[in-house]
Amino acid sequence: MFDVGALTSGLLTGLREGVEASLIVAIILAYLAKTGNARHFPKILLGTGAAIAISVVAGIVLIVTVGGLEEPYEQIFEGLTMLLAAAVVTWMLFWMRRQAASVRSELHESVDRALTEGSLWGLALLAFTAVIREGVETSLFLVGQIQAANSNTDAGAASVLLGAVIGLAIAVVIGYGFYSGARLVNLQSFFRWTGIALIFIAAGLLSHAVHEFIEVGVITFGTQTAFDLSGVLPHDEQSGNVLGQLLRALFGYTATPEVTTLLVHVAYVVVVLVLYLRPVQPSRPVERREVVPQS
Repeated sequence: MFDVGALTSGLLTGLREGVEASLIVAIILAYLAKTGNARHFPKILLGTGAAIAISVVAGIVLIVTVGGLEEPYEQIFEGLTMLLAAAVVTWMLFWMRRQAASVRSELHESVDRALTEGSLWGLALLAFTAVIREGVETSLFLVGQIQAANSNTDAGAASVLLGAVIGLAIAVVIGYGFYSGARLVNLQSFFRWTGIALIFIAAGLLSHAVHEFIEVGVITFGTQTAFDLSGVLPHDEQSGNVLGQLLRALFGYTATPEVTTLLVHVAYVVVVLVLYLRPVQPSRPVERREVVPQS
């Protein structure tokens, strides 16, 4: 039996990060086709495949490393992983928000440079560096979600991974649609709303990391319970409360949060949401050189 909350969390992560990566690849491939350089597609796919493979290996290494540690080092490492995952995803959300308007022109400029300078294998490197950023971020975020899900339900890890696979598959379809000229989704709305969802998921990882640090004694202040809603909306699997488990898996909800955990969660959501929803200042367009098909 799968955990619906963990599956949804993994799906949102795989979908959001997968669409970012697939759009990058689609932009590069579409520009190569437009300039008559479609024969270089294999180089782009090679760089993309290498980035995906390294990202998967990085995720597996992290999971195996955590599983091989003993208490309290396992909890400390889990907490650090969740903390790092939340930090990296937060940075990437703001990076993508700031660069969204110019990412296409910047990728075109990079392709132009590789073609005009004769560094054709630089195309593979271009695809690799563009995708590896998204891939490692996704792996790290999913590892953090898996660690949090494992402490909630027995099926948590499998649910996160299944959701991520489904999300990535949908992202590939959206990327292909973008390459072929089909407008499958409103990208501005898609990134805005999935970004908001990831902020809440990252807040859950952050608060879960704080909880882990409290449990092992790294954090010793504000450890008293802020409130107890276990009689109304319990989060544990034994209670059978689906809503509580869903909120736990998606947003890190707990019926008995420590004061510090609650303050960190609320502060993160408020501050990051306010900054994320601010209007974006338009960036200056990148000037591109003319490119002709290579013989």
